Amino acid sequence: MSRSLVLGNGGILVCADRFGQVRDFYFPYVGLENQIPAQGVHKIGVWADGQFSWLDSGNWNIAIDTKEDSLSGSVRASHKELELELSFHDVVYNEKNIFLRRIAISNRAMKKREIRLFLYHQFELYESHRGDTGFYDPREQVIVHYKGRRAILINAKTENSQMSDYAIGIFGIEGREGTYKDAEDGELSKNAIEHGRVDSVVSIRADVPGGKTATADYWITVAKSIAEAYELNRYVLTKTPAHLIKTTEDFWRAWITKWKFTFMGLEEPVVRLFRKSLLIIRSHVDNNGAIIASGDAEMLQYGRDTYSYMWPRDGAISALALDKAGDYNVAKRFFEFCNRIITREGYFLHKYRPDASLGSSWHPWVRGEHPELPIQEDGTALVLIALFQHYELSRDLEFIESVYNTLIKRAADFMVSYRDETTGLPRPSYDLWEEKFGVHTFTSSAVYGALSASAKFAGILGKDEHARVYNSAALRMRAGIIEHLYNKERRYFYRTISVDDNGVIIGRDGTIDASGVYGVVNFGVLSPHDPLVAEAIGVLEEKLCCHTHVGGLPRYEGDEYYRASPASPPNPWFITTLWLAQIYTTIAENERDLDRVKQWLNWCAKHALQTGILSEQIHPYSGKQLSAAPLTWSHSEFVITVIKYLEKLESLGICKQCTIR
Repeated sequence: MSRSLVLGNGGILVCADRFGQVRDFYFPYVGLENQIPAQGVHKIGVWADGQFSWLDSGNWNIAIDTKEDSLSGSVRASHKELELELSFHDVVYNEKNIFLRRIAISNRAMKKREIRLFLYHQFELYESHRGDTGFYDPREQVIVHYKGRRAILINAKTENSQMSDYAIGIFGIEGREGTYKDAEDGELSKNAIEHGRVDSVVSIRADVPGGKTATADYWITVAKSIAEAYELNRYVLTKTPAHLIKTTEDFWRAWITKWKFTFMGLEEPVVRLFRKSLLIIRSHVDNNGAIIASGDAEMLQYGRDTYSYMWPRDGAISALALDKAGDYNVAKRFFEFCNRIITREGYFLHKYRPDASLGSSWHPWVRGEHPELPIQEDGTALVLIALFQHYELSRDLEFIESVYNTLIKRAADFMVSYRDETTGLPRPSYDLWEEKFGVHTFTSSAVYGALSASAKFAGILGKDEHARVYNSAALRMRAGIIEHLYNKERRYFYRTISVDDNGVIIGRDGTIDASGVYGVVNFGVLSPHDPLVAEAIGVLEEKLCCHTHVGGLPRYEGDEYYRASPASPPNPWFITTLWLAQIYTTIAENERDLDRVKQWLNWCAKHALQTGILSEQIHPYSGKQLSAAPLTWSHSEFVITVIKYLEKLESLGICKQCTIR
């Protein structure tokens, strides 16, 4: 189940499903240590007039959205037979690690009733199911889950009273389904402590007159010690939940509105998705600098792992989007993170955890009997490309100088050395889709762009010899791309070529891949008006566009990833569809040419969730979101496409100042 709501502050990330139930609770890093187990859920239930119902029972009408221009959630749930409506107002406090939920309980019956709200929790601290403890503290009237340096405190109250009932138990062991079952008769056992695989339920009771509404507050504090969790709880009681929610919303509203864009010619759904996308990207940024791909822990990639890692590729594109939107500080922290994790040899490995340690991988260090670096060289290249844009926008020369030797020169020297002497192209690595090993058009184009950026960095800092070396390597690579990676027969660029140890080409993959022409255009290998590019764009549209009513672009011909069936066309991706829109933007010569760009931006808005969530891909017939959701890469490409469209309006003289940073 994709996530419908994401809330974070750089220290924690909370994700909820379409029922408003919390599914992911990351701490102490955004993306690392999901304190809720795989497939775990924080259920919400209601008892009234002797009847009980969980919000995910199918009997509730639920609408979920985000507040305007703010990283806060709004969930509205109504039950016709129970004559009840619940409204949840959710935030992660921007200054401290506190998740707050203000709940309006509306009695639609014409008589006074006692309504009991039940909030259930499954935690698995340190992502380990052994050794947790949960207890009820009668002094503070709170529930605490703890293990080692992880402590989670739960509190709830109505306008006039504290938490009214509780139960602590175990789940998934010893034949126990879960303590949530204890709530279904409207009463809880008041079991005060348990250890092992621990869960808990708390209850809030409110006497609500007919046709009236009562308000309840519920919050979770998380810390590395029990004492600190208690301090945060006292902070909430002192400041009040209402105040913390308001100040959080004020902060995010100020953050999202400090940049002025005219959005000339764009429809309101596109503008809303732009703002929501920025907030969703920002929620996936850890205070340590990492930008993770997705907080959706239920999306187990290949059934073995999640997307909650920092890929240099995804992170660089997200940093680029934030820079273009004007948030140079967050982007700078990302580049500082990259400066810490780059290897001595000058490359990035597959992916990283937010604590800067190496992430899981399926790329081997040997192929046959030959040692090979398990890298996607495009990831190293994209970081330098994004860093150069960071400099162009921020003009922070002191920062560039501080990372020149340790990041820029180190990576550029590696890319110069990691080339085939015969072709001038990069040595084989894994492609951007993390599937094929070889020499790829996209990777080669990205390395060309990175070497060109490195030459400019060196020139700015007066390092003329470095600039000469990097520029020479870039020009040689450009020549190699044109000579070896253009497929005259298909009038497109080879996805991949294979070379032997002597640089002799022994295989060519002519599959039409959206990344081919996009890389050549986006990284400046060829002019967007070059005849080869014009032909390739036509081939891309003819061979790759999804010819169903859904539309969009898949990654490449015959893509099997999450494909519905062998008879179905490959799934459209938001990323590749937005690449086509960016190409249209680049080649546009007048305002009418930009209509195609607006068409695809509207397409993205149409297929986004109400909360603005964009997944990785969608079903070619139903349009249903598939795979990880949200995916920061999808949101980043959307932000980049909107801003490129506005910049094009400026360059054409249609809008004098569409972007004000």
